[in-house]
Amino acid sequence: MLRFCRSRADRAALLVLFAAVLFSFLAHAAAPDPIFLRFEVSVVPGLHVLSLSVNVEQSGEAYSIAVEAETRSLADLFVDLRSRLHVRGRIVAGGLLPAAMRAETHRRGADFYTRIDYGTDGNVTAEASPPPSRPVTPVTAAQMRGTIDQLTAYLVLARALARRNSCALALAVFDGRRRYDLNFTDAPAEGLPGFAGANQVCHLSRRRIAGFPADRGGSETTNRAKLWFARLMPGDLMVPVRMEFDSEFGTFTAELAELRGRGVHLRLAE
Repeated sequence: MLRFCRSRADRAALLVLFAAVLFSFLAHAAAPDPIFLRFEVSVVPGLHVLSLSVNVEQSGEAYSIAVEAETRSLADLFVDLRSRLHVRGRIVAGGLLPAAMRAETHRRGADFYTRIDYGTDGNVTAEASPPPSRPVTPVTAAQMRGTIDQLTAYLVLARALARRNSCALALAVFDGRRRYDLNFTDAPAEGLPGFAGANQVCHLSRRRIAGFPADRGGSETTNRAKLWFARLMPGDLMVPVRMEFDSEFGTFTAELAELRGRGVHLRLAE
């Protein structure tokens, strides 16, 4: 009898161990593959100014986004910009909660550094160097509380589009220096050359809150954009395939040039 009980206990222990190993394997296997996107940016047709690469990793409980940008062609001579941004955070009940964001930018011979840390209580702390070269409206702790970074904002949009096919979204963003609201709204679907069917289109507007030059007024809507999304891979993300951003220098257009991940490999441009 004792031998039988011990054998049954051993079998139970082995079953528990097997279940734990299997669960661990399935949890790892279910994690989506890393996603790589490359965008080429132009200011007018034919004038290439910037290359932008994005790496996105997600699991059941965490995510990370890494972005690198570098000027090309004539822009490299006049601006000489190289930038690296990285954010990591948690996925809780389907929502994205950033934990930390780091950014390093070299522009016109100067180096800029940004650090943002997010407390579990919603408080946000940040450090940016060097300080602004001219007066800006200060960003208060209350204005930073509950915000997300700019990279997380676009991942939130991509996930929301895949889930409910609507751009309607309002996000409070703090990028380490500036506090602003991003508002996304639906626009009529449009086709694009090289992509089958109609693409989901979003309009974007940004409302300044704080951290902007004091001589340019207070809260107002600036920097409008138009974004096209397509469902190019399985899973919980829509992929941006074209983005148009208005600026004081004209309209910048970013077009998807390469996509890798989740069994998909597209190369649309060099």
